[in-house]
Amino acid sequence: MIRRALQKTLLQALDAMPVVALLGPRQVGKTTLAQEMAGATGKTSVYLDLELDSDVVKLTDAEAYLRRFDHTLLIIDEVQRMPDLFRLLRGLVDIRKRAGERSGQFLLLGSASRDLIQHSSETLAGRVRFLELCPFSLPEVCQAATAARDLERLWLRGGFPDSYLATDDAASWNWRSDFIASYVERDIPLMGPSVSATTMRRLWSMLAHSHAQQVNYSRLGESLGVSYKTIKNYVDTLSDFYMVRQLQPWSGNTGKRLVKAPKLYLRDSGLAHRFLGITDMESLLGHPAIGASWEGFVLENSLRRLSDQWQYSYYRTSAQAEIDLILEGPNNQVWAVEIKRASAPKVSKGFHYACTDIQATRKFVIYPGEDSFPLGNGVEAMGPMRFMECLAGVA
Repeated sequence: MIRRALQKTLLQALDAMPVVALLGPRQVGKTTLAQEMAGATGKTSVYLDLELDSDVVKLTDAEAYLRRFDHTLLIIDEVQRMPDLFRLLRGLVDIRKRAGERSGQFLLLGSASRDLIQHSSETLAGRVRFLELCPFSLPEVCQAATAARDLERLWLRGGFPDSYLATDDAASWNWRSDFIASYVERDIPLMGPSVSATTMRRLWSMLAHSHAQQVNYSRLGESLGVSYKTIKNYVDTLSDFYMVRQLQPWSGNTGKRLVKAPKLYLRDSGLAHRFLGITDMESLLGHPAIGASWEGFVLENSLRRLSDQWQYSYYRTSAQAEIDLILEGPNNQVWAVEIKRASAPKVSKGFHYACTDIQATRKFVIYPGEDSFPLGNGVEAMGPMRFMECLAGVA
């Protein structure tokens, strides 16, 4: 599976900036991609993995070690484990820049979000470009001849390469079980709050059962015996590690009472299904959570197609007028997106009222089929792959 679009983006970033930070969850393929791309830069490369004691020892005197390499791409994996490096990298970047080396000096790989790796954004301002590597998405895996089967497989198993490419559903299930255990027992305690693995696993499971719903921090806190502030901190941690997406409510002004709580989604559908006990496609199709699962799957794949020129949110009033996803982009574009798990989708009056409130310029209903057709009142119905193409045309 070749990630050509990101390969091109990564090479362009290395050609333009002295430091590139490639961030994303564990096991998503950052190391593989970085090592594949190293040769394409035309530079010699050196790889350091900060999870290996032998490489950490090399950085005992980090300045002395790193200054040995001129005109070399230094790839530093799991960089969040050594945040003090960022201050040093700033000085090294400026030294190499004065020597005529303006780009492609450092490629940093991290398993935590940009917000969590605060030192890099503060000390490397103007010298670093952030890229995010996500699990496999629909455009990457769907082939014309097997598109329906590829979509179902990605939806059920999620997009982590080892899960999606597993020999069968049972092997994929086992991989996801091990992945979750690793996160709650090792990765989150390393950089997140002091929380037991049992508590974090319970919270993660509770969020899976509330997938695509508005979050109630107080109720979650009561269930786990912690405060509102503490539970919000835990949820933010799962967001920082790319496990949870918090979709904020629309912030425009309509004069109506708008719901203010964010909606929460588990970003990877395969992990959501693991917590819900969904083992195969038959189980998924008969599960009460199928609608919420489909909504999260389409939403996550859609947001990955957007550039940072777009903003996204959802809309709901106290009278239940609702839009699943609002996309606001350049040239005053406002897209209203409703996500339906129905072969003959329909939209409610509340959707039309909400579209008027936000002054939507385009209106979509995304459903599981492949045909595209009008639903009246300017609403376009289409399958997820066709919608991905629409997003690619404007992103």
